Amino acid sequence: MTHILMIDTGNTAWMLTSTMLVLLMSIPGIALFYGGLVRQKNVLSIIMQTIFLVAVVSILWVAVGYSWVFDTSFEEKGNPLSFLIGGFGKVFMNGISLDTAAAGNIPELLFAMFQCMFAVITPALILGAFAERIKFSGYIVFIVLWVILAYFPMAHWVWGGGFLQKMGAIDFAGGTVVHINAGISALIMAVMLGRRTDYSTGHPITPHNVAFVFMGTAFLWLGWFGFNAGSGLAADGLAANAFMVTHVATAAAAVTWMAIDWIFNKKPTVIGTCTGAVAGLVAITPAAGSSGLLGAFCIGVITSAICFCMVAVVKPKLRYDDSLDAFGVHGIGGIVGSVLTGVFATRLVTGEDGVQGALYGDWHQLLVQIIATLFAIVFSAVITFLLFKAVDATVGLRVDKRVEEEGLDIYEHGESAYNR
Repeated sequence: MTHILMIDTGNTAWMLTSTMLVLLMSIPGIALFYGGLVRQKNVLSIIMQTIFLVAVVSILWVAVGYSWVFDTSFEEKGNPLSFLIGGFGKVFMNGISLDTAAAGNIPELLFAMFQCMFAVITPALILGAFAERIKFSGYIVFIVLWVILAYFPMAHWVWGGGFLQKMGAIDFAGGTVVHINAGISALIMAVMLGRRTDYSTGHPITPHNVAFVFMGTAFLWLGWFGFNAGSGLAADGLAANAFMVTHVATAAAAVTWMAIDWIFNKKPTVIGTCTGAVAGLVAITPAAGSSGLLGAFCIGVITSAICFCMVAVVKPKLRYDDSLDAFGVHGIGGIVGSVLTGVFATRLVTGEDGVQGALYGDWHQLLVQIIATLFAIVFSAVITFLLFKAVDATVGLRVDKRVEEEGLDIYEHGESAYNR
């Protein structure tokens, strides 16, 4: 519910900062991270897909998305559509003034923009699954429909007063809404679109710019502090805890991946360490508002090991081409983090009357987390499958073989990233 109150300037300043930090995760974070992993003939296609997302999803969000997710008018009026849609009372920010406050006594306009950045980053994560082989026209249609039909409903169910929130599912900053939603969709897209023509199991395609991957990781790590520490909507102790556990889980995951890489592949690689760091960031996201230091460390180590196994062992065995491991890192990391939230949640963070996890005797919360996780997996898979079929049958999604061989940058965008 929104109301007219005195705006808290401290919380507002922090949330303005957090909103900008989350935007850094998409541009330039994802653009550099994914852009560095592809070959140089396709780097501009990644950049174009990312910046297009930022623009079009922002428009969709202020036009209808925010109202869809966070309006409560349908439920108040007993409209049966309230299960799926919050309402349309706030379309184009209708009825929201400069003084209208949201939780944390921040301007509701600021809350809407903070949530907009989550809507932007989520579909951007999917890009890594179908990199180097998707038509830009088909991508546009698919991604717009996906945001409307997959992201908006999931965000409403988890954050906007929907049934998963009422059930008690914990998703502090996007384990189900962002990472499972995007990661499962990434897997479906990768499998249905098919492997790249020159993809060979056991022989990974060499990234064209590892320095870009590092810079993208750095922007993601930095931006994630806004993503997680900002999700409490206040400059307080909860934000401080979220900040700390985010950093610790990421550090633990990065070191774990580096160590495993070193043991099994004989070299500690930059790309591996960066990938581990991202896996840690993903996994701590749902737990950042309920887990302490022990939970952060364990979540980072466990998730990194599982994601490494998915990327290095399971993917080659199953022979699917998740180009940049969007599923292996974001999907699996989101699933593991969401479930482990039900293990490591502690009242030292949630408060005396708050929830706690199975480690502290509350197995009910773990069951709730498992149910929410399974629902997110099934929902995302079904929606993505149907959208793929519809878009591929009309606009088409896979580029021609010649375009794929010679590069999307020139054929799709008429540009080259590197000119002499």
